Amino acid sequence: MARLIMKFGGVSVADGQRLRHVGDLVKHFNRDNEIILVTSALQGVTDSLLECARMAATEGNVAEVIEFIERLTDRHNQAIDEAIQNPEIAKEVKAVVGERINELEKAYIGICYLGELTLRSLDYISSYGEQLAAPILSGVLRDMGIESAHFTGADAGIVTNSDYGDSRPLERTYDLIPQKMLPIKGVPVVTGFIAKDEKGTITTLGRGGSDLSASLIGAALDADEIWFWKETSGVMTTDPKMVPEAKPIPSISYREAMELSYFGAKVLHPRAIEPAIRKGIPVRVKCTFDPDSPGTQIVHDDVQKEDVIKAVTVHKNVALLNISGAGMIGTPGVAARAFTALARAGINIIMISQGSSEASISLLIEEKQLEKAEDALRAEFPRDLVKEISHNSDVCALAVVGAGMAGTPGVAARVFKAMGGARINVLMISQGSSEHNISFVVSRKDGEHAVRELHREFGLGGEA
Repeated sequence: MARLIMKFGGVSVADGQRLRHVGDLVKHFNRDNEIILVTSALQGVTDSLLECARMAATEGNVAEVIEFIERLTDRHNQAIDEAIQNPEIAKEVKAVVGERINELEKAYIGICYLGELTLRSLDYISSYGEQLAAPILSGVLRDMGIESAHFTGADAGIVTNSDYGDSRPLERTYDLIPQKMLPIKGVPVVTGFIAKDEKGTITTLGRGGSDLSASLIGAALDADEIWFWKETSGVMTTDPKMVPEAKPIPSISYREAMELSYFGAKVLHPRAIEPAIRKGIPVRVKCTFDPDSPGTQIVHDDVQKEDVIKAVTVHKNVALLNISGAGMIGTPGVAARAFTALARAGINIIMISQGSSEASISLLIEEKQLEKAEDALRAEFPRDLVKEISHNSDVCALAVVGAGMAGTPGVAARVFKAMGGARINVLMISQGSSEHNISFVVSRKDGEHAVRELHREFGLGGEA
């Protein structure tokens, strides 16, 4: 009997009908497997929770908060009515959901009166999406005759640091999860995305962090596989909204999957598979609405592909930061000072490029961190050393990913020949020594055109 961790995203648990569908899937696979579920919030709920929190802090309108709470209650009660047939189980689940919504309402009203919203408060508020979904999904399973109990991430043993909004799991999480979850009884349902720090305060693992929760639980419990149920048919050769010919990739390596997620592929959280890599546990991305499709398996070893390239992805929410000045030429430590200043400010650098003249350094960062990054650099460098710190936010980053690139001559030539043929100007280029990824920056208006050209050039949809 295999031990499987199954994580369902917000689209998969959007309403009562889909929650019932998840129950049917679990019932099917539970015959021959030991299963633990990890659930996201119902589709769109986390966004609406945060929107109401911001409104409460800025406007302080208690009446609007009460209206929102009524809508939230109605939505979850409707999902319960649609998904759970046994009236006793439905009543019990509604009581749990109602109690948690009452806690949430008190927090909102407190924010209204205080007029402030801290990162810690945002974590508390945003945690309720999953806290409302888990008891419903557990109730659905019990309604189908499957023993089940619901847990928060903290109940399951996930302990993090106190970096609210984007916390990191502590090492002892790997020891705590088995203590809390074993032996497995029936099919436990665990909230994704949320945990607690060592002081017992609610923390979140960042957006998309439900995948990380599933991966942590899978690694700690030595699962045979970790399944991420999504609305797509697996990891795709590119975004099918840009390229209708995009296809699911049957198998990729951990390294390729991380390159894709880091450069904008939305199927996986960038950190989601780190715990799986640690234990060498295969990860599978499957489609909730096409469960018979094998999806994409993500494994330890590079899976070579005859066509060399596996996928093309684009990261749109980025900005190019340029540091330039004649005083930089021959001056030791300029790059080190720049990177240290940015690290102190909490800025993540996605790509780096420096010309041989040493007169300029170009960095690609998240667009939302641009102002903070410029302030940090201006505070670090005197004008006689760095003459100008400028930016271009009208850009996007493309990544061409595939293990087959390693040692294969001419891949970069094909990439940039395709860009030249499409009259797309390349602003910055980066390639790691692993040769699994060629990344470059173009104007934002050219991003989708570039993706389509590369997808066609390498025949990823079979169209070459």
